[in-house]
Amino acid sequence: MGLKEYAGKQIEIDDDGFVVNVSDWNEEIAKAIAAENSLTNLNAQHWQVINFMRKKFTEDGDTPSVRALGKLSGVSIKELYELFPKGPAKLAAKIAGVPKPRGCI
Repeated sequence: MGLKEYAGKQIEIDDDGFVVNVSDWNEEIAKAIAAENSLTNLNAQHWQVINFMRKKFTEDGDTPSVRALGKLSGVSIKELYELFPKGPAKLAAKIAGVPKPRGCI
């Protein structure tokens, strides 16, 4: 665990770079995390997935898998891989400020 500065705010992150305290997150932090991961222009579909991840985590206490994202977020799995290359559930969770989904390496 450590601290990282995003959008002028010190944020506690875990060993994998995920935000530890979900309540520390805001949209500016999401944009900074996205930019750090080579996503500089978050569009409406990105935000749809990010907001879905946060909503499901708040409701269920669990981060959705890529399969759940493809079924429930309104964005197909193919589109998820286009939006969040190299592991959409993991990258979307990181940007959304929620824990890494179970089963993600």
